[in-house]
Amino acid sequence: MNASIDDLERLDVRAGTVVRCEPFPEARTPAYKLWIDFGPEVGTRSSSARLTELYRPEELLGRQVLGVVNFPPRQVGPFRSEVLTLGVYADGDVVVVVGPDRPVPDGSRLG
Repeated sequence: MNASIDDLERLDVRAGTVVRCEPFPEARTPAYKLWIDFGPEVGTRSSSARLTELYRPEELLGRQVLGVVNFPPRQVGPFRSEVLTLGVYADGDVVVVVGPDRPVPDGSRLG
C-alpha cells in the first residue's frame, strides 16, 4: 500500500524532552512510562515506550525525542499512553529512540 504526502501531513510529529521516566513492570513487553514536554502548545504528554534494552531511565531524562501527538490515546494496562514515541528496531526487538541530532525548541514540528 502506498502512502501519499497527504497521509504524512496528517501526522503531527513533534520534538519533546523527556521530563520523567519510570519502569513499567505491568507492561506485557518491557517498557518505560515516559512523560514528555512538547512545549506550550501541546504540553506534557505520557507515553509507554519499549526502550528498556538500550536505555536506563536516567539516560532518557532530558533527552529529546520525536513523537506523534495526534493519535488517539491508548490504554496500556493501567497506563494511558497519549503519544507514540518514535523509535526504530535494531537487532530484532531492540528499539533505538529517534530524536533530533541537536537541541530544538520543544514542540518543534517535523517538516
